[in-house]
Amino acid sequence: MTFDERTAVPYAAFLLRVSMGVMLLAHGLLLKVFTFGLAGTMGFFGSIGYPPALGAVVAIAETAAGLALILGIWVRPVSLLMVPIMLGALLQHIPNGWIFSARGGGWEFPAFWTVTLLVQALLGAGAFAMDPRRLLGRGAATATA
Repeated sequence: MTFDERTAVPYAAFLLRVSMGVMLLAHGLLLKVFTFGLAGTMGFFGSIGYPPALGAVVAIAETAAGLALILGIWVRPVSLLMVPIMLGALLQHIPNGWIFSARGGGWEFPAFWTVTLLVQALLGAGAFAMDPRRLLGRGAATATA
C-alpha cells in the first residue's frame, strides 16, 4: 500500500479539526459553563484583570467554535477567530513558565493551540465537512462540465 499525500491531507485536516473541536467544546462548555458557571468564569476573568464579560464571551466562543469545527462549518474563519482568544490566554500564562501543570498553568498549551488553529486555517476543513451553503438554504454549487 502506498501513501499518497494528496488523498491523506483531507483526512489529516479532518482529524485535526475534530480533535480541536472536541477540546474546545470540553474547555468552553464543560469547564467554563458547566463546572465554573458563567458567573464563576466571569469572576475569574475579572480577578486577572480582564473585563468580566469577556469570560462569558470566551466561554461561548469556545463552545461555538468547538461545535463548528466538529461539524466542519466555516472552519477557516472559526480557526482564525479563535487565535486572538488563544493569544490572550498565552499572554496570561507566560509568567507561569513553560509547564502547564505549574501553578496558574504554563504557556505551552495556549501556544500549541495558537499554532494548531493557524494550521487548521491553512488546511481548511478537510474530509467530511458540512457545506455552510446548505445550512443557509442556498444549496451547494453545482459543477458544470
